[in-house]
Amino acid sequence: MRRLLIRPGALGDLIVWLPAAEHLLTGGSEIWCAGANRDLVAHLAPSRAIEGSGLDLLELPGAAVPEPLIERLKSFDEIVSWYGTARAEFRDALARLGVPARFFPALPRSGCPVHAVDFYLDQVGAAPGAGAVPRIPVTRVHGGYAVIHPFSGSPRKNWPLENFHEAARLLAPHMEVKWCAGPDEPLDGAHRFPRLADLASFLAGASVYIGNDSGPSHLAAAGAPVIALFGPTDPLVWTPRGRAAVVTLPFESSPAMVAEAALRVGIRRR
Repeated sequence: MRRLLIRPGALGDLIVWLPAAEHLLTGGSEIWCAGANRDLVAHLAPSRAIEGSGLDLLELPGAAVPEPLIERLKSFDEIVSWYGTARAEFRDALARLGVPARFFPALPRSGCPVHAVDFYLDQVGAAPGAGAVPRIPVTRVHGGYAVIHPFSGSPRKNWPLENFHEAARLLAPHMEVKWCAGPDEPLDGAHRFPRLADLASFLAGASVYIGNDSGPSHLAAAGAPVIALFGPTDPLVWTPRGRAAVVTLPFESSPAMVAEAALRVGIRRR
């Protein structure tokens, strides 16, 4: 069965969804997602960026929907979508094409009692469990350094920047500390990467990574031990899952506590 999986959302949202995607994918399937995230699904299936695909035109009355898009959508045996779930216009447009489609909520609801990975696995009828870990192949060249990414998608999810600097100062006598940031995140001297595949390799080379509840924290967990700082979001749902150690700490933690935890897992990695 050829399936089209349509998955909007930011980096971390896509990563925790990957085990569910693997459960659904069969030969000839495709994934349509945010263009920036395509690197992270390349090992699973051919992909296409949602933006510019024309999907948004399907729900606009009178819009000229490109015929190649219609034919492409009709070529699949089933569409499984986390895009347009709450918009009846989009759901009705797909129904008119005659392609069987399933729609799921794109994010766990507030108060969700399970990890996000398990939330998505349950949606698609797969068995949940702590053994379900997002699989992102990375080329790891061990660098023996610590990486700090002090940002996230929301300022309220950020541990104070001065705390990260103090933790870095305490770590510096023991291992080199490198900082990373996105293209629009203000941080002098930070490493920045145009492609997520390059960021993933950089993070995988670290002895330990320190960050907030953020997409890069989930990406780091694919290849390195992670110290994740949590404030308003629930670590039960959003703790990064990886094959190396993942330690979650509350915002109330001191920089000394964070540095100590980083050294504890980082030294084992070296």
